[in-house]
Amino acid sequence: MDTQLIEPQSPRLAGTDGHRLPVIGHLEELRKRLWICAGVILVASMGSLTFAGTLVDWLKRPAGSLLPRLAFFSPPEAFVAYLKVAVTAGLVLSLPIVLHELWAFIRPGLTRRERGAGLAFVWWGSALFAAGGAFAYWVLLPVSLTFLLEFGGGQLEPVISISRYLSFTTMVILACGVVFQWPLAVFLLAKLGVIRPQTLRRKWRHAVVGMVVVGAILTPTTDVATLFLMIVPMLALYEVSIWLAQLATPRRNRNG
Repeated sequence: MDTQLIEPQSPRLAGTDGHRLPVIGHLEELRKRLWICAGVILVASMGSLTFAGTLVDWLKRPAGSLLPRLAFFSPPEAFVAYLKVAVTAGLVLSLPIVLHELWAFIRPGLTRRERGAGLAFVWWGSALFAAGGAFAYWVLLPVSLTFLLEFGGGQLEPVISISRYLSFTTMVILACGVVFQWPLAVFLLAKLGVIRPQTLRRKWRHAVVGMVVVGAILTPTTDVATLFLMIVPMLALYEVSIWLAQLATPRRNRNG
C-alpha cells in the first residue's frame, strides 16, 4: 500500500462569496474592507473641511455667551483644530458605511439566525449614535460648560485654546454616542443567546454601580448635577435593554 503524504491544510474561513477562504484570503478581504472604509472617511472628511468653520461655531453654542471667542497659541493650531473637526465629522458621516463594511466582512461566518440579528447593528447603530450625540450636545454639554466656565466667578476669565475646547466637546459627544449603543448590543447578545433578560434583572444592583463608575469617567466635571444627567439616561437605557432582551430571547428560554 502506497503511503501518501497529506499536507496539513491551513485554517479556512468563509469569504463574501460563500466559499471557504484560507486565512490569507480572509486577511485580503479584511484589507479590502479597510481600504473602502478609509476611502469613504477621507472623502467625507475632505467634504467636511469645506464647512469646518460652521462646525466650530456649532460646537461653540453649548457654551453660550460664557465663551464668546476661542484662542490659539501657535501658528498651526487653528488649522490643525479645523482639520480635526473635519475628520471627526467625516467619521460620523461615514459611520453607516463603515458599519455596513464591518457587517459584510463578518456576515459569511455567521449562521442564518445570527445574520438576521446582526443586520440591525448597521442601521440602528447609526441611529443610536446620533441620539447619544444629540443628548450630549443639547443636555450634557451646556450643563458641564456652564459649571466649568463659571467656576472662577468674577476673578478669572476663560481663555481657552480652540484645540482644547474642540477636543473636550467632541470627546463628550462621541462618548455619549458610544454609551447609547448599549440597548442594541444587549439586543444582539440576547438574540444570540449570550445573555438573558432575567440575568439583567437580577444583576441590576451591579449594573447601577457600573453606571456610576462609567458616568464618573465620562462626565467632564465633578459636580453632582452633571453626573446625575449622565446616569439617568444610562438607567433608562438599561431598562430599555431588559425589554429588548425580552423580545429577542426565544420564549422557551425566557425562564430559568
